[in-house]
Amino acid sequence: MSRYLNYNNVLKQEFSERVQKISINAGFTCPNRDGIKGFGGCTYCNNQSFSPGYAKPVKSVFEQLEEGIDFFNHKYESQLYLAYFQSYTNTYDKLENLIKIYEEALKHPKVAGIVVGTRPDCINDELLDYFVELSKKKYVMIEYGIESTNDKTLEFINRGHDYAAVEEAVYKTADRGLYTGAHLILGLPNEDKEMILSHADKVSKLPLTALKLHQLQLIKKTKMARQYAENPERFHLMTPEEYIELLVEFLERLNPDIAIERFVSQSPEELLIAPNWGLKNFEFVHKIEKRLEELDTWQGRKFSPIS
Repeated sequence: MSRYLNYNNVLKQEFSERVQKISINAGFTCPNRDGIKGFGGCTYCNNQSFSPGYAKPVKSVFEQLEEGIDFFNHKYESQLYLAYFQSYTNTYDKLENLIKIYEEALKHPKVAGIVVGTRPDCINDELLDYFVELSKKKYVMIEYGIESTNDKTLEFINRGHDYAAVEEAVYKTADRGLYTGAHLILGLPNEDKEMILSHADKVSKLPLTALKLHQLQLIKKTKMARQYAENPERFHLMTPEEYIELLVEFLERLNPDIAIERFVSQSPEELLIAPNWGLKNFEFVHKIEKRLEELDTWQGRKFSPIS
């Protein structure tokens, strides 16, 4: 018995073969980097911390896909791939340019669809209508960075939008029948345990397909790293055991129809300041599953549907 809804199992219902994401860096920027919303980007962000070595903007989208597929192909004889436009804001350009980039990825015979990471304030009706037409032929998921549901936190981390923008974007996307993902960072500065758990209550009201969660990590060459050096008392960096207990309570309050795509993130050791847990993703997932079993609890146990 699975005690939470695993996104991998949801994908298995969609595809007859195993599916692997390939991260793509298409050379986008962000409106809070280029001056439209602000400068410097989100305080926690160093894109190198989550972009694999083969995803470089100096290479074409197709070249990055080829290298990514070569990297994964030896592990499984038969599998399909999703082109994951991950770095920065992947809807932040003119529509004709965006279509050209997405469709370059979809030309690859093994690419079954796209996952497009973006901000809730960088989506529009015209682009969503394009995604709807594309979804009739290919798998399409739009993934929004939520990070926090608290407006004061969003301002502190320099997101450049409020939570109302998140709600609007998610509803506009899901109401069109598109798969809609999101991610949250648990443990941001000035957020206590109850505030973090309230994120579960708030996102449970959204029509999300999948949710990525990860612990706060301090990354070199970010504004947040400087803030930590100057005021470490504003930060609470969790131990693995503490984070697992938090996740259990978070899952109990989370809508059981929202699939979990990730619990934890691993930044490259050369970029990571703290916390360094020394655990692989699969090891961490095993610990969470074991703790859920020990407590005989599950995703949605304390969730109350709201009509």
